[in-house]
Amino acid sequence: MKKIFQFLTNKYFLATVFFLVWILFFDQRDFFQQRERQAELQKLETKKAYYQAEIQKTQAELDALQNNPETREKYAREKYGMKKEGEDIFLVEDSSQKAPATK
Repeated sequence: MKKIFQFLTNKYFLATVFFLVWILFFDQRDFFQQRERQAELQKLETKKAYYQAEIQKTQAELDALQNNPETREKYAREKYGMKKEGEDIFLVEDSSQKAPATK
């Protein structure tokens, strides 16, 4: 019992315990805050990778639109409903998609 008491009252042990408690709970950059920031950083890096992939897809689409007349025509027909003279266009709506709610 005396050895345990001596160990618990040892100044190095007390300083180490105080330091660990301070770092874990009271410091400006405590352990829990660091974990939250690490999780937030991971989410932001995932978003960054997603947006970089989207930028690459958009760049490829833009390149195809600028350099290929067939792609340009296809894009104009699909996105904007453009047509050649003398053509009729029939638009078919997908019934599985919900229409926007009206108030």
